[in-house]
Amino acid sequence: MVTEVICGEQGVMMLDEMTASALAETFKVLSDSTRVRIISALVERELCVHELSEALGLSHSATSHQLAMLREMRLVAATKRGRHKIYRLDDEHIADLFQQGLAHILHT
Repeated sequence: MVTEVICGEQGVMMLDEMTASALAETFKVLSDSTRVRIISALVERELCVHELSEALGLSHSATSHQLAMLREMRLVAATKRGRHKIYRLDDEHIADLFQQGLAHILHT
């Protein structure tokens, strides 16, 4: 995961290629504003596709497509309740990542 690389006289801790690639893929998925808006809503509470579609002003299928990409990267998870899938952030690290990114862009 992390290896020491010698740079000059001192070592530097650096991610290995596989870990760096996985992290880059996560940031790639988060590079879409619609997906970031979904994350921002799910930081607040769990929502179904219908609620997210209405909030985003997108079709049900377009919202589902965005959620599938987030699910594939384990950023969101779904629970079936009756006929509905209820989406939530996969874990607290996703909320932390979102909050840190937001704090960074709001920092002046």
